[in-house]
Amino acid sequence: MKKILVLTALIFLTIQYSFSQSAKAVFVEAGGPGLFSFNYDTRFSGKENGIGGRVGMGGFYVDGEGAIFIPLTLNYIISKNKKDYFEFGAGATIVPTSSAIDAGPFSQTSGHLNFGYRYQPEKGGLFFRATINPIFGEGLFFPYYGGVSLGYKF
Repeated sequence: MKKILVLTALIFLTIQYSFSQSAKAVFVEAGGPGLFSFNYDTRFSGKENGIGGRVGMGGFYVDGEGAIFIPLTLNYIISKNKKDYFEFGAGATIVPTSSAIDAGPFSQTSGHLNFGYRYQPEKGGLFFRATINPIFGEGLFFPYYGGVSLGYKF
């Protein structure tokens, strides 16, 4: 568990340092590839739109059993008015085996796609996302899975 937290912290710090001039957002997401997760999103181009990435940490814990999810996504966002964006991407949700205690179909690392709407004002402020996230893996396919996110863009 400590290794996972240290690894995630290093990923966040590396992204922050490497892309300090690009648009960034932090948000919580219900649903989506992290089930319930805290996330960091950045653009790699230094612009408001274009290619970027997201890393998060989430999961669940019920009746003494649970799992940790680490969603990693490469995404692309486009807009005509610099506040309403279409977002699409793909990635993987890492589920460390030590954390997946009888979590059923969510006890394995899986892939996901990302299609959705993103509201992110150019000057920063309230950040909102609504996405459809098909999830797939070994013996696992949820085509109509989705998520809603709320956070802050800076």
